[in-house]
Amino acid sequence: MAKTSTNNTEPTQLTRETFDRLQAELEDLRTRGRVEIAQAIESARALGDLSENGDYHAAKDSQGKMESRIRQLQALLKTAVVVEDGQADRGDGAVTQGSVVTLRYEGDDEDDTQRYFVGSIEERQGDLPIASPNAPLGQALLGKREGESVEYEAPGGKLKVEIVKVEA
Repeated sequence: MAKTSTNNTEPTQLTRETFDRLQAELEDLRTRGRVEIAQAIESARALGDLSENGDYHAAKDSQGKMESRIRQLQALLKTAVVVEDGQADRGDGAVTQGSVVTLRYEGDDEDDTQRYFVGSIEERQGDLPIASPNAPLGQALLGKREGESVEYEAPGGKLKVEIVKVEA
């Protein structure tokens, strides 16, 4: 049995709100979701020849994706650590899990910046790119403040970024 490839050296930190939302999603998928998929597969089977039955293949594909999400949520919630909102925001201006940081890469123009959400993809708000605390950029940013520069190892080599702004 193949294991999901994760580089998690530490458990994922989630707020209580996100943990509860993911727990509810998991329960919904295990109950209502599985029943609906089973009904869709049964309805498609009734249409006849399965080898050329697009409805059947679409329902089976949906079933596979749903079961994959169930396994992903189970693994995540099993090892997740709930961080209360007050713990994540220390209020000292340092980058913490849940911060939105504006970065300028070394060599870029003054106003050529990028914003990242530091945290788990499950915590994401909006469409900001994620800097996971378990990834090199996220690890380099944690605990740093506006105006500081950090280096991290990227697949293409070392990169240096300046922290332009930290939002809690």
